[in-house]
Amino acid sequence: MTEILFDRKLLMRRRSRVAAAAASHDFLLQRAGEDIAARLDAVVRDFPVAINLGAYHGAIAPAVLQTGRVGRVVNTESCPALVAQCASPCIACDEELLPFKAGSVDLFISALSLHLVNDLPGALVQIRRALKPDGLLLAAILGGRTLRELREVLTTAESEMEGGASPRVIPFADVRDCGALLQRAGFALPVADADQFTVTYRTALDLMHDLRAMGAANMLSARSRKPLRRATLFRAAELYAERFPAPDGRVAASFEIIHLTGWAPDESQPIPLAPGSAKKRLADALDANEQTAGEKADPKGRR
Repeated sequence: MTEILFDRKLLMRRRSRVAAAAASHDFLLQRAGEDIAARLDAVVRDFPVAINLGAYHGAIAPAVLQTGRVGRVVNTESCPALVAQCASPCIACDEELLPFKAGSVDLFISALSLHLVNDLPGALVQIRRALKPDGLLLAAILGGRTLRELREVLTTAESEMEGGASPRVIPFADVRDCGALLQRAGFALPVADADQFTVTYRTALDLMHDLRAMGAANMLSARSRKPLRRATLFRAAELYAERFPAPDGRVAASFEIIHLTGWAPDESQPIPLAPGSAKKRLADALDANEQTAGEKADPKGRR
């Protein structure tokens, strides 16, 4: 049975409250969308229709269309207030229950949405089934280094001030596991790689305000129902400034975006050779000298 990690109804309510100002706090979404568009631009083929899964306010669709690789983008989003902001065509669609027929979609793109589903392996299986043979998935999710500083100081401050701590920052995927998830879901040629970067804020309280404005405040099912006391929040901000300072008196926040690439299987795709089946040695192909383990290399290249 799938663990209900996220309160999806609460997530929708929070997104609805901040939907009107979504474009003012979408720098993570824009960065993920630009990377998705760059990866799509490198694919030497066209896709008549792309599904933008978990589209938020449709922010990444223009960058994808500008590549010239996609004929039309259909934005899908589970929050009605955000659907209303998406350019047409758009439909209401829950990422946990896809309405697409098997083998009907050319391309799925998804930016910063799939890490908030309760069954990511199941969602990936649904996407792969909906793709046409040789169809493509390009997705971006938040990775494990995201908000590591905030997680640490909130846990410490709450333990100090309130005698115990509850989860305040959601868990994120590890890039090492994501390639395996794509394989388990049946994707061919799976690739997972990470983009790590740092954003600075005036204070930790400004960071938390930005997260709330993204609709990304704590939506864990196991969260404490008691809001943090002001004293605890100020203690967390104090710890943050001490432990994670940035230039000019600001504080640093880590983010990691993991990019997932996978193809629906098709006979036209290259098949990797079985281990040990190569007919030529790598050393010969590179015109390099070989040496056994522990053998000291000659500085002049002699054996």
